[in-house]
Amino acid sequence: MIPRYARPEMTAIWSPETKFRIWFEIEAYAADALAELGVIPKESARIIWEKGSAAKFDVDAIDAIEREVKHDVIAFLTHLGEFIGPEARFVHQGMTSSDVLDTCLSVQLKRAADILIADVDALLAALKKRAFEYKLTPTIGRSHGIHAEPTTFGVKLAGYYAEFVRARARLVTARDEIATCAISGAIGTFANINPYVEEHVAKKMGLAVEPVSTQVIPRDRHAAFFAALGVVASSLERLATEIRHLQRTEVLEAEEYFSPGQKGSSAMPHKRNPVLTENVTGLARMVRSFAMPAMENVALWHERDISHSSVERYIGPDATITLDFAIMRMAGVVEKLVVYPKRMMENLDRTQGLVHSQRVLLALTQKGVSREDSYRLVQKNAMRTWNGEGALLDLLKSDPEVTKALSSKELEALFDLDYHFKHVDTIFKRVFGA
Repeated sequence: MIPRYARPEMTAIWSPETKFRIWFEIEAYAADALAELGVIPKESARIIWEKGSAAKFDVDAIDAIEREVKHDVIAFLTHLGEFIGPEARFVHQGMTSSDVLDTCLSVQLKRAADILIADVDALLAALKKRAFEYKLTPTIGRSHGIHAEPTTFGVKLAGYYAEFVRARARLVTARDEIATCAISGAIGTFANINPYVEEHVAKKMGLAVEPVSTQVIPRDRHAAFFAALGVVASSLERLATEIRHLQRTEVLEAEEYFSPGQKGSSAMPHKRNPVLTENVTGLARMVRSFAMPAMENVALWHERDISHSSVERYIGPDATITLDFAIMRMAGVVEKLVVYPKRMMENLDRTQGLVHSQRVLLALTQKGVSREDSYRLVQKNAMRTWNGEGALLDLLKSDPEVTKALSSKELEALFDLDYHFKHVDTIFKRVFGA
């Protein structure tokens, strides 16, 4: 985790202090259940809660114990025992390390998903606001990077809004799938612990019961979680790339807000660079990179091994912290995005009417001209416009083969910009509702 790209709330989820507190809660809730079953005295469960809750876990002390015992959970239990005293013998009854580790990871990933979902909500709010602001602002649509047909900047943003609605749904699904609890003991057979303990801990921690844990929670759940994060990151990169393209000097239809006192280059004082969206692009690459090792973690040996463990110590914090930062950065970019409607219109007009070629093609076919001949006639004149010989409308008006089918007045009507926006309301209703 790099502090430069981390926000406090998400970072706190992955702190050692938070982890050890969750570990304690898992152990204490398990003790409650064992007490209900009569496996341990109820007074012992009460003391475990009372003394453990008051404990201030010393991360350095736990690390020191681990250096000796070479086992993180045992190091924690040893440290916990110093606070609880003799009743510590009833902690971790019938449990195995993965019961604590995997259940804790589920809690952390669920909490992280909650933050990410809230982040997406903030981005959605920004996209919706700007989409309605520019609902009918004409701009050129591009395919292959080349002018295609007119659209509106609001429709562009509405498309991204719809994509991040899907992103939110993916995060909700990922959160629900990862939020499972395993308290099943060695090899997951419940030989030394009653399944009721798992049910109790799951309920208290806000998790579902893992049907078959085989000592570890199956890693297909984790693979799906990190894959979902990778898809969300890819959507962020798509939006970031669009803004970067729009900010190019030759285009300059929109750009990141450039604050007073901000500097764009150490060498060139004139520069205003899309540094935020470039940053989001790079962060998205990192989040995606965590999906592959998560998938490789699925194939563990038999009932368990720990080849997944070192991977998850990296990707759990890094993927969620990085995506959290990237989403909120993008929300800020959209919220403050500087938009230039006049430049959009200038760019739209730059190709001198070429963007209306399809309407002319279709109109010719409606007049009885074959599609092949219609295409040939429009393309012939369009190529002349590309070569600087005049505006498309003027060239079409002077082409006898065209005017034989379409009058000058009919041709002029085909170059009406508003024609392309007649269904914008329909699109907005589909995306945002009535």
